[in-house]
Amino acid sequence: MFPLHDTIPSRQLPLVNWLIILANTVVFIYELTLSSYELETLIHIYGLVPLSITDPEWAKWTGHPTGFAPLLTNMFLHSGWGHFFGNMWTLYIFGDNVEDRMGSFRYLVFYLLTGIVAGLTHVFLHADSTIPAIGASGAISGVMAAYMFLFPHSRIVFFIPLLFLPYFVELPALLYIGLWFVGQLISGITVLAITESASGIAFWAHIGGFIAGAVLYRIFARKRYRALFGDEYNRSYINYA
Repeated sequence: MFPLHDTIPSRQLPLVNWLIILANTVVFIYELTLSSYELETLIHIYGLVPLSITDPEWAKWTGHPTGFAPLLTNMFLHSGWGHFFGNMWTLYIFGDNVEDRMGSFRYLVFYLLTGIVAGLTHVFLHADSTIPAIGASGAISGVMAAYMFLFPHSRIVFFIPLLFLPYFVELPALLYIGLWFVGQLISGITVLAITESASGIAFWAHIGGFIAGAVLYRIFARKRYRALFGDEYNRSYINYA
């Protein structure tokens, strides 16, 4: 089941959302030009290694960065085509509408802030881990949370290949994103119950980013949104819901 698009049109050019996608794309293309050794070095320097945050002396001894910059830079690194495409497609679907509601600058701050909280959540729960965490999914989880609360009646259109025939189905955003979060929570708790080390997927970064988005979206959403877009948008929104 592959999400194609939502049913809420954006009313303004989502400039920041496109710039975020572009920045991730440029970095990913650069990653593709590197050798395995060079890529591993890049990920260890700019990825989020929890122990380099919690133990600066270890970071100095091993050559890892000692500041908090990796909380930001890790958001623009990806481990492969699937990781990159999945994150960017999700951001493409949900980010434009959230930027509409927040405005471009507020959306940028919101995106980066939820990504940083996602990284801090991962560090807190895996403080001794030396495995780099990379990817935009923590910040995107925050965007998904904002979308779920701002557009709960929107529908997400999915493509399902059924016996080589295209089949399309719509699910309410509240249901789809809500179930996704529950799945992340169950997976995160299971990982912690089994082992103290981080798994291949940073579930708690997703959870932390989502909770940050759910808490912060009201602060960043513009209260004059209805006045800015008028009744035409509201009628359009109701029709699409």
